[in-house]
Amino acid sequence: MEILIGADLVPTQFNWEAFAGADTLSILGQELRELMEKADFRVFNLEAPLTDGDTPIAKCGPRLRIPTRTAPGLRAMGVDLVTLANNHILDHGEAGLRSTISTLERVGISWMGAGMTPREAAKPFILERDGIRVGFYPCAEHEFSIVTENSPGANPFDPMWSLDHIRELKQQCDYVAVLYHGGREKYRYPSPELQRVCRRIADKGADLVLCQHSHCVGCREEWNGSTIVYGQGNFLLGKSSVEAYQTGMLVKWILSSRESRVEYIPVEKSGAYVRLAGEEKAVQILGGFHKRSEEIRKPGFVEDAYTRHARESVLEYYGRSLGRRRYMVFRALNLLCGGRLREKCYTDADALALINTLTCEPHRELYASALRSQVQKQEK
Repeated sequence: MEILIGADLVPTQFNWEAFAGADTLSILGQELRELMEKADFRVFNLEAPLTDGDTPIAKCGPRLRIPTRTAPGLRAMGVDLVTLANNHILDHGEAGLRSTISTLERVGISWMGAGMTPREAAKPFILERDGIRVGFYPCAEHEFSIVTENSPGANPFDPMWSLDHIRELKQQCDYVAVLYHGGREKYRYPSPELQRVCRRIADKGADLVLCQHSHCVGCREEWNGSTIVYGQGNFLLGKSSVEAYQTGMLVKWILSSRESRVEYIPVEKSGAYVRLAGEEKAVQILGGFHKRSEEIRKPGFVEDAYTRHARESVLEYYGRSLGRRRYMVFRALNLLCGGRLREKCYTDADALALINTLTCEPHRELYASALRSQVQKQEK
């Protein structure tokens, strides 16, 4: 059995007509279309709701939406199963999620990873073919899309429950793949925490762990007999000038009753569409992927690389703690002072207090609840 697994897929205004007309030659090109047709099963992350309504929720970041008329193109591409466990599937609330589910069912595409209740959202998908049972478990990091006891949404990665779900799924199946929507965007390595989580997922029985949120091709490691991929890049996410968004990888998972193996198929953007990567580009994509995979094997590399990345991100998160308007004023004054104002106004003591707030469980829970209650109060 050959299973193709792709990462983020979002038809956008630049290709809506091609999807509506099921024009797979324009969307994929001849070579990629043939490759998709040869697979026995195809799985993608649908990164936005299929809805014609405009009911955006309160959140930071973009709120994505895909017209329902584009669904025939997804089916014509051969998409068999989509995961909805991501940070955008609830961008248009319960109405958007319900529309997504009904639209997928209308065109004959299976779905997983979201629901009206935590139980429904956590339900895995099991594929049985040629005497082989393959389980897929989708989960997402906690952003604005997560299901609760009182509201619909995406299945979260919750170590209190998810690791048990994966272990139980492995007991029912020959192979298990976990589609984990998480990781730092445009960062090509795992964070120490992400690596720890994915290794634990592998320990619980996942044969394949795919991280699908970073929007860039990352690296991989073999752990306890499992393959972990830290970043597949996008499959198709409209037009973009961001370098990281221009390439991605399909994962071909080849299964038999005795063994499994993984192959990597590079793809690249072509305007608003996607193509099988040309020979030179494929060598570049895979070369970087394998190089980074070797790097993370070095003791201390993941921690050191992430520390460097964190230092580059200090101002971004400092801005979040100040608030956008005050940060813009502060940033201008800081530039006039040659960068010295930040050191005087944001002391080590301030940083330590914020570290304690974000890392100590009761402080973090209370801080998030306090901010959430403020937003809800303003909405009322």
